[in-house]
Amino acid sequence: MEETIIKVEGMMCTGCENRIQNAVSEIKGVESVKADHEKGIVEVKGTADIKEVKEAIEDIGFEVKE
Repeated sequence: MEETIIKVEGMMCTGCENRIQNAVSEIKGVESVKADHEKGIVEVKGTADIKEVKEAIEDIGFEVKE
């Protein structure tokens, strides 16, 4: 199982973490997702297409940093 860490701007609280986790967990191939607003990262485990994960995060209003 692959683990990818994505840098995300705009998370301010646990509510933001929950929104991201809910959106990303629906993507095919995602085994687990953990957002951390204090570190500004989202950890994704599984075989999902990371481009699709990043698009889902941006679609709900957050900015993905490369």
